[in-house]
Formats: sequence, structure tokens, C-alpha cells
Amino acid sequence: MKTQATKITEGKSAVFVVSTKQATKGPGAKEKVPFYNPSMILNRDVSILVAQNLIASSKKSVRLLDGLAASGIRGIRFAHELEGDFHVTINDWNEESYQLIKKNAQIYSSPHITTTKKNLHLLLTEEKFEYIDIDPFGSPVYFFDVVMKSIQHGGIIACTATDTAALCGVYPKACQRRYHAQPLHAPCMKEIGLRILLGSLCREATKYGKGIEPLLCYTTDHYSRLYVKVSRGVGAADTAISRVSAISSKAIDGFYTASQTMVGPLWLGPIQQKQFIQEVRNILFTKQLQTKHDLVKLLDILEEEATAPPFFYSVDEVASTLKCSPPKRKLLFGLLRKNGYTVSRTHCTPAGFKTNAPLATIKSMFMQQK
Repeated sequence: MKTQATKITEGKSAVFVVSTKQATKGPGAKEKVPFYNPSMILNRDVSILVAQNLIASSKKSVRLLDGLAASGIRGIRFAHELEGDFHVTINDWNEESYQLIKKNAQIYSSPHITTTKKNLHLLLTEEKFEYIDIDPFGSPVYFFDVVMKSIQHGGIIACTATDTAALCGVYPKACQRRYHAQPLHAPCMKEIGLRILLGSLCREATKYGKGIEPLLCYTTDHYSRLYVKVSRGVGAADTAISRVSAISSKAIDGFYTASQTMVGPLWLGPIQQKQFIQEVRNILFTKQLQTKHDLVKLLDILEEEATAPPFFYSVDEVASTLKCSPPKRKLLFGLLRKNGYTVSRTHCTPAGFKTNAPLATIKSMFMQQK
């Protein structure tokens, strides 16, 4: 090892990592060393729950791939913390990363681990997997094609996108180049970006006669994360692609958009699967995870969002636009439900809410606060 590694414990796993990032929030910077980002612990904790759910529900051995492993911490945690019949391949084609991965794998001498040093595109053309985890610096879109060729029927693709500035419309040309989609820089831009990412993955799947079903998808301050089930067959592909479309900006945020433009194409179907979230939450209480408190809060909101319509309103933004005082969320939710409408929170922002109430009704309820 050319770079000094230190031993840390994450979950139940003790591993060697190289970290030049001290903050526990925000993205890391791309470096030549096998980088470790402490702000992604929750990201890795969720993957433990999802992978465990897949193993528990499978009737055969599950092959998992940590495809861009860096220090190998996600794959090592899979091998050490998951239970059942599975095997994990931990891969990185950077020599220093590969040496650190091997060092970490030797700590546990687990029969569940294979370490490889290959170009990920090559590895995915050579082998098939039931779970593929892609966590790159920037966009995962460059791997969507080959991932779709490798994933097995009923398998799960997990991927992280840290190019949120492109997906959220700060750099629209970058979004157009990468995702062939038009973003929108607006109050609900995080959800729009998440749906653009899903739409891009769905379009790639249908090229191979496959369809996607989002199981658990969320966005944070610096990344978006997808867990998507892939099914083989023309029927699955047709059903999935029917949920991808461009949409008017006025239909997304009629309160704020001065001029109408088309946004997308993006995924307009559900981004959570309620039963799946309930299942992984049950698993949460059987695992030793550092972010358990935060995970409970996140999963509760995601379950609430599972049956909500696309896109959300921000209490503060609506009140500012209408020049009135923002109502307390509890009061607003009560009024909407009393009038027969559905309403839920959104994980994208504490000030957000989702409802099937028409725009005129929402305006009326806010104006009552004047």
C-alpha cells in the first residue's frame, strides 16, 4: 500500500480505509486513492437492508456485485453482515484500491467473497448477477447499458448519482448530454432529477426487452439513490416505458413557473414500493447499523410517499408566491383530509407536501391564513 490506511468500524465490520474527508456530510472529491466517504454510511446501511431482503426472498444463491468498490467497504459489509446463501464480488480496476480490497477481504477470510481487478464494463459482460451496486463519482448513466445485460430476471440494480447539479437543472446542458432529458430548476427539482434518472434507466431497460419497478428511491443534499427491480419480458418493458414521458413545467409546479416548457422525459410512476419498504424496515431492527434512527425516519416518509402523486409543493414557496403566512403543516394536512383529499410528506424537504387536491383548492386554503 502506497497510501496510509486506517482501521475504522462501520456497522459490524472493521475495515481499513483511506480518508482525506473529515466532514460527515456532503460529497467527496475524486482522488487517486481508494477514497472513503463517511457521509455515505446511510447509503451503505440501506444497501445492507435491500440486499438482505433479496437474499431472504430468493430460492437460490444470490450473486451480488460491488462494482466500483474503492476501499471495498460495501462489499466487505455484505459478506460480513448479510445472512443466507449468497456470494459477493468486490471489484475495482484501480491497483491501489484493489490491494486495499484484498487486505480488507483477508480480515474475515470469508467464503462469500471474490475480489477482482477488472474494467467494470468487461466484468459485466462476463458474468451475471442478481444484485448490482454501482456507486461512481458523478453519473452512473455510463454503466446503464452493460448493467442491463448482466442483471438477472428479478434482480435488483442499485445505483448512486452525485451529479445532482445536472439532474436538478443547474447545468441543463450536462443533463441533456448525459440523460437526454430536459431538467427544471424549481422547488421540486430534487424529485424531478430523481425521476429523470429513473426514466433514463427505464429507457435503457426496454432496449433489451426488460422493465423496471422502483422499489426504494430517494434523494439527499448531494446524491440520488435508486433500488430498482428488473424483470425480463415484452410485457414488463411495455408497462414500464408507458410510465416515462415528458411533461409540461406548468403541470409540475403551476405556482412558480412563469413560462411553460417541457421537462423530461422522466419517470411518472411510483418511486417507492410500499410492501418492500415495510419488509426492509422489519429487517432494520435485526441489524446493527449506525444510522438506525435516521433510517427509521427515512423509511417512514418513503412509505407515506409510496401511494402519493408525483411532485410536491413547498409550504414556504407557496406562501411566498401568494404573499400570505405559511400555515402550520398539521393544520394544512387536516384541512386537506377533511375535504376528502390525500396528503403526505415528502423526503425531499421538510417543508414539502404531496396532495391530489387541485391548485385552486390549495390556493384557497393558504389564502385563508391571511
